[in-house]
Amino acid sequence: MLRYTAKQLLYMAATLLVVSFLVFALNELTPIDVARKLLGPYATQDQVDTLYKQMGLDRSLLARYGEYLGNALRGDFGVSILYSRPVAEVLWDRLGNTLLLAAICFAVIVPFSVLLGVIAGMRERSFIDRAVSVFASVCASIPEFALGVFLLAIFVVELGILPGISPLSTSGGWPIWSQFVLPVAVVTLYDG
Repeated sequence: MLRYTAKQLLYMAATLLVVSFLVFALNELTPIDVARKLLGPYATQDQVDTLYKQMGLDRSLLARYGEYLGNALRGDFGVSILYSRPVAEVLWDRLGNTLLLAAICFAVIVPFSVLLGVIAGMRERSFIDRAVSVFASVCASIPEFALGVFLLAIFVVELGILPGISPLSTSGGWPIWSQFVLPVAVVTLYDG
């Protein structure tokens, strides 16, 4: 069992390494000139070249990937261009909300799924059993993003009873609990 676990962990690490390299390398194929995009259309070629060197874009792909991997293993993900803050800080700011959403979804999905499973199991081959099976199949077959857009169209646009965004503050006039309803509903219907 220990050998199997070690083998699976090795496969997982290798897969993560290959995928991270592919994603990193895909950035090389984008037609966007990063330095030109950051500096704007009126930047001189000298300014673009200077920014290229500052960002390390003049080095080879493997050298930059090696530096990225080493930094990532130490927890240094660089600086966000959008926020001008370390990426780790930006991630940590949002991690609390993500964990809260995951906990609420778990607290809803587990009892909901167990209840439906017990009801369907107690009445095998009945209308209730078939209805639960069809409901589960339909929910699982709709992609999460489509389900989210569908629920937004109904509850935000048409009915106007839920907020369309979730900043997790009351400044928009919505109570915080109402900002969790749509995200929890989408995850529960899809994963439950």
